[in-house]
Amino acid sequence: MTISREVKIGLTGIVALVLLFFTIKFLQGINLFQSHDTYYINFRNAKALAKSSPVYADGYDVGIVADIFYDYANPGSGVVVKIEVDHGMRIPVGTTAVLDEAMLGGCTLNLLMGNSPVERYVVGDTIPSAENNGLMAKAAQFIPKLEQTLSKVDSLLTSLNILAADPNLQRILANAETVTANLDQSSRDLNKLLEKDVPQMAQTFTRAGENVVQLTDRLNQLDLQGTMARVDGTMDNLNQMTERLNSPDNTVGLLLNDTTLYSNLNQTVSGASALVEDLKAHPKRYVHFSVFGKKDK
Repeated sequence: MTISREVKIGLTGIVALVLLFFTIKFLQGINLFQSHDTYYINFRNAKALAKSSPVYADGYDVGIVADIFYDYANPGSGVVVKIEVDHGMRIPVGTTAVLDEAMLGGCTLNLLMGNSPVERYVVGDTIPSAENNGLMAKAAQFIPKLEQTLSKVDSLLTSLNILAADPNLQRILANAETVTANLDQSSRDLNKLLEKDVPQMAQTFTRAGENVVQLTDRLNQLDLQGTMARVDGTMDNLNQMTERLNSPDNTVGLLLNDTTLYSNLNQTVSGASALVEDLKAHPKRYVHFSVFGKKDK
């Protein structure tokens, strides 16, 4: 039996289409030679979830997203996602589905497995969904604060630009440079002082301390009690002398305390003064002399 050319071309096209079909399904992650179990999930927001996206169970790849469709008849009811997981996979009651947004875009579906040991979802059931408070959700909470921070940073940059354009800034920087130079010079002077003068002062203080120690040793060797006793005796003698000088029972006391003697001495001095004055005024009364001898009266 001879096969015509047209039949060969038709069979080749069918084989090519079949291979293309299997290739597309393979690239989509669908294995046509492996059976799957189908489940449904209803999300309020699909968050750009795409067909053929992987489905993870606690982070492990267990299937793919088979289809996504929107209920146009009931707007606002959400988005239904059809998933296909490995055949025979047990999904316990209490499992929830969440959508994890990636930092660079895209979205993955993750099944947070429940822990019921007996009850499980039947193939074709709808698995409940839950909101994911992951990294992107937390980042969204920080956006208002980030905007406020950026506004403050913008105001700060504006103020810095104004300050940088202020001509006084150059003078301030010049003054700061001068102050820095003065501080550097003061630091060098202080270092010189610490290297030269301070050691000499320390040696001087050391010698002074040694002298004080020697003086203290000498003071300790002195008989301070005997010296104080002699000083007390001297003070007693001075007190006795003072008492005798103030007492009229002795010659010195009479000389210092007898007013009669003072009056007599005063009168004697006054008489001597009057005699000297009279002698100066009338010397002939007291001295007689002649060149030719004494003349009889």
